Amino acid sequence: MKAIVCNEFSAVENLQFQDVDDPVVGEDEVLVDVAACGVNFPDSLLVQGLYQLKPELPFIPGSEVAGVISEVGPRVKHLKVGMHVIGICRLGGYAQKVAIKANQVMPIPDVIPMPEAAALTTAHATAHHALKQRAQIKAGETLLVTGAAGGTGLAAVQIAKLMGAKVIAACSSDEKCEVAKKNGADITINYSNDDLKDTVKTLTDNKGVDVVYECVGGDTFHACTRVMAWSGRLLVIGFAGGDIPKFPVNLALVKGYSVVGVFWGSFIAHQPLDFVENMKELVQWCVEGKVKVEIDHAYPLSDAVAALDRVTSRQVKGKVVLLAK
Repeated sequence: MKAIVCNEFSAVENLQFQDVDDPVVGEDEVLVDVAACGVNFPDSLLVQGLYQLKPELPFIPGSEVAGVISEVGPRVKHLKVGMHVIGICRLGGYAQKVAIKANQVMPIPDVIPMPEAAALTTAHATAHHALKQRAQIKAGETLLVTGAAGGTGLAAVQIAKLMGAKVIAACSSDEKCEVAKKNGADITINYSNDDLKDTVKTLTDNKGVDVVYECVGGDTFHACTRVMAWSGRLLVIGFAGGDIPKFPVNLALVKGYSVVGVFWGSFIAHQPLDFVENMKELVQWCVEGKVKVEIDHAYPLSDAVAALDRVTSRQVKGKVVLLAK
């Protein structure tokens, strides 16, 4: 089969599109013929050796796929050959086939297009977990989303509106603000033109926001630390801007808010039953049209470098996927 292979920790441009052996299916695994694979910002960190996880070399990146089961391990009883599924694989997704633990694979209705299904898990599942389990956001509360036109930012906008929150979407351009508004944002802020802190304070009559979904880091994070309402929750999602900020803890003390880490991979490991319930709810919302994955661009598998470059350059409005078929 063909796959994208990381042979050394180095620049994304050094990834190789090459022939590799088909995966061997374990007793509790299934083989998925990959139709599409989601492309995520951490993938670029992974291949450069800059992520928490450092896989043994060589390896195939890619953590979320959609496809069709072509083989089932002998201990797997609830999945069958021919099922359309989404799978969470941590590694191996940038390939034509991937073997995945059966408990990380979920059947999906045929009405969900494969590219959307492949991109549903990481972005939407992170936002769902963040708002539901970590923030415990309530109807009527105000949410600020930074990087709101990216894949996980748009997911947070959509899901927060479903949960009854008022959503302020902060983006780096008017075009991205328009995308966020089309996905349900009540108010948008172009923080390339307007001061984020001052604008949020004006919009909230100096009360601040109940929850922040912070994806960017750097100066954007620092602005968010100063717009929190009493008993607010500042969700740390990631650092797409590249700068991991240092947090002045006296602000949390004085203003009585919490800084809450969100790491979806750890959530899966520590709360597997909650993860399953979340995914069932997400898939149902997707079928009902209440959430939708916005596909910014779909690249052939061989163009994985271009796909990753698009994600890391922060051009993306929604999600980027690779098509293996």
